[in-house]
Amino acid sequence: MIKNMHFRKLLILITLATPAWAGIVEDVRTVLAQNNFSAADSYLNSYRASKGVTPEYAEAYSWMARTALNAHEYDHAAAYAKQTSALVQDQLKQRPLDAEPHLPLALGAAIEVQAQTLAAQGQRTQAVAVLQTALRTYGSTSIRARLQKNLNLLSFEGKLAPALREEQFLGSKPPVLAQVKGAPVLLFFWAHWCGDCKAEAPIITQLRTEFAPKGLTVIGPTRLYGYTAQVEDAAPSDELAYIDAVRHRFYGGLLDMPVPISKYNFDVYGASTTPTLVLLDRAGKVAMYHPGALSYEQLKAEIEKAAR
Repeated sequence: MIKNMHFRKLLILITLATPAWAGIVEDVRTVLAQNNFSAADSYLNSYRASKGVTPEYAEAYSWMARTALNAHEYDHAAAYAKQTSALVQDQLKQRPLDAEPHLPLALGAAIEVQAQTLAAQGQRTQAVAVLQTALRTYGSTSIRARLQKNLNLLSFEGKLAPALREEQFLGSKPPVLAQVKGAPVLLFFWAHWCGDCKAEAPIITQLRTEFAPKGLTVIGPTRLYGYTAQVEDAAPSDELAYIDAVRHRFYGGLLDMPVPISKYNFDVYGASTTPTLVLLDRAGKVAMYHPGALSYEQLKAEIEKAAR
């Protein structure tokens, strides 16, 4: 799903301009969901013969790498990732990375697959180096949080948690992380458009109550995305009001939860996936870093370990 409204508008224009091939990415994803690489190749070859290499083609091709990685076919995944990166670099001779939505998705996937393939083959140091190099190169683009997420997955646990920025906030005033050492802390990164975040809220509400005797603190960072459900180009003040309305409607059990609002926090913690759950132990170090939702049982087990 494209969260950036600028990209969403561009996608609409792209669809109107190329109706015959508007679904190339979805077509490739559909057949790859059945592990049918032959059919995906056929779609890609037909598209390339008709339209040439485009940003859409690069994104569609990136799904070959992702699917091969998920199938643990690491040699194929690495080859597809390398080719995807080459396709993107060729496109970047003509336009900036964030000029449209497909190239950052393709490049982010290529780097992610390259790093995860290395890590899966026991080359963790090399994987970290790949991501650090990419962050130096693309740290000012839209793929920064995705790159940081992958770096954090490899190297975050056991490190002292970075401080949160809290210039804007909803709910109670966010505590400084250094001041809540001695008790476990759960960082719940969420977004106003995120259905999985809404589903996670009752789980966190229940666990916060259960672990209150052990001092569990829950902080819910979020950020502005530039739009709301009703307005495509929302002013920051209007989006902030919308976030507060969402909070009251779907997060009733967490209304007193501090909600610092900053893109910086999402970049540093690599929260390109929402929810992202980060658990800190009593020493203020990262005990768990998990992009995505967790069940009650899974999250409870992690909090129990961090609260010891």
